[in-house]
Amino acid sequence: MSKAHRGTGLKEVPMGGRGTCPVCKREAIKVIYEATVDGETKKICKQCKAKLSK
Repeated sequence: MSKAHRGTGLKEVPMGGRGTCPVCKREAIKVIYEATVDGETKKICKQCKAKLSK
């Protein structure tokens, strides 16, 4: 079974969803997960999302 549509939603997002994570300050990482950080809703990376959900 092929995965023809995987990641097509990220093509519509500027720069393919990549940017700088406001939590860990990594650059050129996918920031596609929304979370509340310091009272504001921001997009963060997958690793920071996992740390915040614990």
